[in-house]
Amino acid sequence: MTSPRSASPSKLEQVLAPVQAATAAAPLASQGLWQQARRRFVRNRAAVAGLVVLTLIALLCVIGPWVLPHAFDDSDWDRIASAPTWAGMHWFGTDESGRDLLVRTLIGGRISLMVGLLATLASVGVGIVWGATAGFVGGKVDALMMRVVDTLYAIPYLLIAILMVTLLGRDFYLVVLTITAFSWMDMARVVRGQTLTIKSREYIEAARALGVSTPGLIFRHVVPNLLGIVVVYTTITIPGVILTESVLSFLGLGVQEPMTSWGVLVHDGTSSMEALPWLLLFPAAMLSLTLYSINFIGDGLRDALDPKDR
Repeated sequence: MTSPRSASPSKLEQVLAPVQAATAAAPLASQGLWQQARRRFVRNRAAVAGLVVLTLIALLCVIGPWVLPHAFDDSDWDRIASAPTWAGMHWFGTDESGRDLLVRTLIGGRISLMVGLLATLASVGVGIVWGATAGFVGGKVDALMMRVVDTLYAIPYLLIAILMVTLLGRDFYLVVLTITAFSWMDMARVVRGQTLTIKSREYIEAARALGVSTPGLIFRHVVPNLLGIVVVYTTITIPGVILTESVLSFLGLGVQEPMTSWGVLVHDGTSSMEALPWLLLFPAAMLSLTLYSINFIGDGLRDALDPKDR
């Protein structure tokens, strides 16, 4: 026989019942918001055009070197420093060593896009964990963690990046690590600011009352609600990371020959831009199109996810 005490809900359960019901319904509301955001993004012609161009560039960089008849490190001794021509299928011309510029541009795009993607994912991950922890825990922990960020901000970024690449080497993953080490602070600050707002919400208080641990609150309740701002800021971070890799490569501190990147090709093109302008124009055009496309996508996502427009 059930006792009256076990049959009636406790006061805590009565208080948390509406919150639990709202939390259970949150995924459905969230799906509706993401559907609305997708429709707003599709109506943004510049963002859609940027997405199409970026997809085409990425596909060309992935598939192109496999389809084209030239290898990125092979030399055509009959067409050294040749202008763009259909002869020999050198559509972007060749460099001073007779290497096909189209294949090298696509291979360079692979490297630049991979560095941009990997370094951005790593910096976003570090920034989310750091910023969410500092904002949610608060107090002395927040003050200490953010002073670390302020200290890193005060260090000349490019100088330290050059020093790290010089000491650690110019391997692909070391370049990614170098860029990641100083590109996560902006994300940490953005996430911390959003976390300070989120941690006072009712569902956070309800989860805390149910005994959810602090790491559980951060990663199960705070971080998922940062998705919108993280997606938007990620699209802003990627062009900066790609540009940083290009600057390091332009200074001769990026990937090593015979491997290449857009920064390396632009550097090589500037040394002979008067006599062989195609060596600079084509890689620079690909780099510019990629950066513009990502920026347009970021603007479209920002407008689509703006809560003022919901």
